[in-house]
Amino acid sequence: MLSSKFGIEIEFTGITRQQAAEVVSKYFDCEYSRLHDYYDTYVVTPADGRNWKIMYDSSISCRRHEGRRSRSAGSEYSCELVSPILTYREDINAMQDIVRRLRKAGGMTNSTCGIHIHLDGAPHTPRSIRNFINLIASRNDLFYKALQIEPGRMSYCKKMDAYLVERMNSTKPKTFAQLENIWYAGYGGNRNGHYHDSRYHFLNLHCFFHGNHTIELRGFNSELHAGKVRAYIVFALAMNHQALSQKSASYRKVQEENEKFAMRVYLNRIGFIGEEFKSCRKHLYEHLDGNAAWRYGSKENCRSHRNKPEHSEETEVENAESETRS
Repeated sequence: MLSSKFGIEIEFTGITRQQAAEVVSKYFDCEYSRLHDYYDTYVVTPADGRNWKIMYDSSISCRRHEGRRSRSAGSEYSCELVSPILTYREDINAMQDIVRRLRKAGGMTNSTCGIHIHLDGAPHTPRSIRNFINLIASRNDLFYKALQIEPGRMSYCKKMDAYLVERMNSTKPKTFAQLENIWYAGYGGNRNGHYHDSRYHFLNLHCFFHGNHTIELRGFNSELHAGKVRAYIVFALAMNHQALSQKSASYRKVQEENEKFAMRVYLNRIGFIGEEFKSCRKHLYEHLDGNAAWRYGSKENCRSHRNKPEHSEETEVENAESETRS
């Protein structure tokens, strides 16, 4: 689950791009350079030769600190941290430390800022990509509520299009060419353009077909909270692993009478097991309604529903997982 390569883009404001570059370069004990390109990119290159970039993004509403308040600021306060290619075990500590330092330096986020996670597209097949589309489409509402996606950002990370999902599952594309034609159906414009309209979905395949051959997940509000950033990365890697390893995935909407329990069961199923991921699980279902431990709200309700004298939490999880798989 954690072996796939990934990259992350974190949008924020509150400090200038130069200040952000100074924070990252100080962490790696190296210098930074400035490209003076359209994105006014600052590049930090540590000893391992991988570039960390801080770039301008026009979609960010820029703010700066003024005492305990913030006020509107110039475009130099628009920051997007773009990581190099990372792996979880080797790089997650550095990623979290950088996030903490940016926050301590005055970085902040608002409703115009997002996090985008890019997953290595090389292992994927048309079948695994259809799986990925289906597992997100079947839990659209649950994921959007769990991740608290800001209404102002919905136009940048739309839910999976019903027409796209239906076409994918009725035609079952066997080649990437067939998959690509279905993805772009109904869109005009040049497919080679970087800002093609098809990219603004929770799952973006435009960069897979006409970009860096990655699968992008855009459904995350930006955070400079190291624990939440880690939770989002693990969530993306776990879904990616599920899409790659499962023979098939249904696109039918999952029943969610108890949102927290449904999310907990899903997270357990895709690998969020044990003490290591305890905080990740908490971040991913803390905004949902219901009871994470018991499917029907309490131990007593579960006993009543099953009409059994004893019914443990573990049995509830196993039963729900079995129903989900079937």
